[in-house]
Amino acid sequence: MVYLNYNHKNSGRKMFDGKSILITGGTGSFGHRYTETLLSHYKPKRLVIFSRDELKQFEMQQKFNAPCMRYFIGDVRDKDRLSRAMQGVDFVIHAAAMKQVPAAEYNPTECIKTNIDGAENVINAAINNGIEKVIALSTDKAANPVNLYGATKLASDKLFVAANNMVGTDKPRFSVVRYGNVVGSRGSVVPFFRSLIENGTDHIPVTHKDMTRFWITLQQGVDFVLKNFERMLGGEIFVPKIPSIKIVDLAKAMAPHLPIHIVGIRPGEKLHEMMCPGDMAFHTFEYEDHFVIAPAIKFFHRSNDFTKNAIAEIGKPVDEGFEYVSDTNPDYLSVADIALLNKETQRDSIWSPAH
Repeated sequence: MVYLNYNHKNSGRKMFDGKSILITGGTGSFGHRYTETLLSHYKPKRLVIFSRDELKQFEMQQKFNAPCMRYFIGDVRDKDRLSRAMQGVDFVIHAAAMKQVPAAEYNPTECIKTNIDGAENVINAAINNGIEKVIALSTDKAANPVNLYGATKLASDKLFVAANNMVGTDKPRFSVVRYGNVVGSRGSVVPFFRSLIENGTDHIPVTHKDMTRFWITLQQGVDFVLKNFERMLGGEIFVPKIPSIKIVDLAKAMAPHLPIHIVGIRPGEKLHEMMCPGDMAFHTFEYEDHFVIAPAIKFFHRSNDFTKNAIAEIGKPVDEGFEYVSDTNPDYLSVADIALLNKETQRDSIWSPAH
């Protein structure tokens, strides 16, 4: 499988050089790696980290203090603060979200305020400031959602897609990137299992013996977003071609000496994840290393043809009823593959002692 082979050196004629970029929720795993990548390969005019946790911002400043860096305390629920932070910005990555599935189930209104109202605030602030391009990060849980987190992210996706119709021929262009579980990101299953192992657990808890997930590294996720700033026309949802894993195989890879205990599915949790639903097959196009889900609504300012992107890559319509689901994905990682990937990502982790 050809997968996310991204060449920063030749990327978009260095499209981020001399530009101002803002990342909402920028102190999280994605924001750290995105910042590291931009500073290593490009010369941004400004890189703005917008988030609400002052301690995380303080800690991030100890690592990233380049002259172009700016840190804004703020919440995506606060539209006025967002609008002020976006002044003079060219590109926005919307990564802020309430992401924990059980927390969203028990605190639904808070999830709605951040993930839906916050998305609307980002859109309006971007329009008011004439931002050039906006990419919103989504999740596989937004496809045919069964939990509140996925439902709010589906609503957010719809808002960002429809925003292109609101602005018509004007700026900004809005697109969405949807992908699966990020290996080793803060709050995910790998650090959870690792913490149990380091603290001497006598077993590994797995919610269901058949559970599967899409699997992507943090750097691959960052590179995919960077590439899609070049590809985007506005209104599409980008989905990378990535492998799947079985959660029991992850447990075996991380702790082959420990037994696995099945503990039951958590509130709002799916057995398998989906990124391209069959109901959207009529709007889905396959490219070499990704899929594009085109808008279901008609844009009145331009064609809805997404068979060719902004850098002249060509896609083809998928078959009727096509679905991209973690359990039927033809690409699976073996226990050995998972162990090797975990080793590489732990060595390269932004949360490791070396960083």
